[in-house]
Amino acid sequence: MPVTVQQLGPKDTDALKALLGKDPSHNLYLLGLLEEFGIAPTESRSSYSFWGRFDGTALTSALFVGGSGGLVVPSASDGTATSVIADALAERVRLKAAVGEKPAVDALVRSLCSGKPRLSKTYRLFSVSADDLGPFTNPLLRLAREDELQRVLPLAMGAVRETHERDALSEDPYFEARVAQRIRARRTYVLEENDELVFKVDIGSRSQYGAELEGLYTVPSQRGRGHATLCLGQISRFLLSSLPRLTLRVEEKDESMARIARKVGYLAGRTQRLVLVE
Repeated sequence: MPVTVQQLGPKDTDALKALLGKDPSHNLYLLGLLEEFGIAPTESRSSYSFWGRFDGTALTSALFVGGSGGLVVPSASDGTATSVIADALAERVRLKAAVGEKPAVDALVRSLCSGKPRLSKTYRLFSVSADDLGPFTNPLLRLAREDELQRVLPLAMGAVRETHERDALSEDPYFEARVAQRIRARRTYVLEENDELVFKVDIGSRSQYGAELEGLYTVPSQRGRGHATLCLGQISRFLLSSLPRLTLRVEEKDESMARIARKVGYLAGRTQRLVLVE
């Protein structure tokens, strides 16, 4: 059967959902993007597109492209199919950031990145279902309030500094607005002790298939006190009351966070890679 690459449209929605649903844990970020924004942008949405590799009429791999490459996310694969899509888009996509399964992101870097990425990190994708959860909770974890933006910002900046090695507030003119939007969307949870916010976690992506947690951050002076374990357990238990699964990316070298995730009940999956080119 002939292999083709084409931009996906509304008629391909069911095929894309079926493809991603074959491995929902490793495609959870894409499933969230698809459910929240749809397969094609409307006038009120920023530019983005989904591209697919077809064997005849069968969709075998997919790629999300934000703008002209601001964020590129491949479907879970060994990278072979992703490379076909990336090669087809080489003239129109300038890779700035990508995240996904390591072989697939490796393929994107080879085809769409002219130089060495500014940052490249490998992660292990952890996932959990309600049946796997341990007995860790902290009922004091709560949604951040809109009037707490200036209190949440230092934690959000700290999480980006440790994850992406950059000063988000000075390098990204839209960073504060995105933090505010997450709070308004009820996707940021915080723990407050003695009038100080000491822990933060965000819901990065959410759909009927599950949610991906990101931006876990404990202020340095409060580390080693169990906040991350108890709060991860708390938000996991809360979300899994209505969702089938959660995922969490843990940097390969972060043994402390991996131990916390396993303690709460998360199981390690396949390797992920994050690259930032600019």
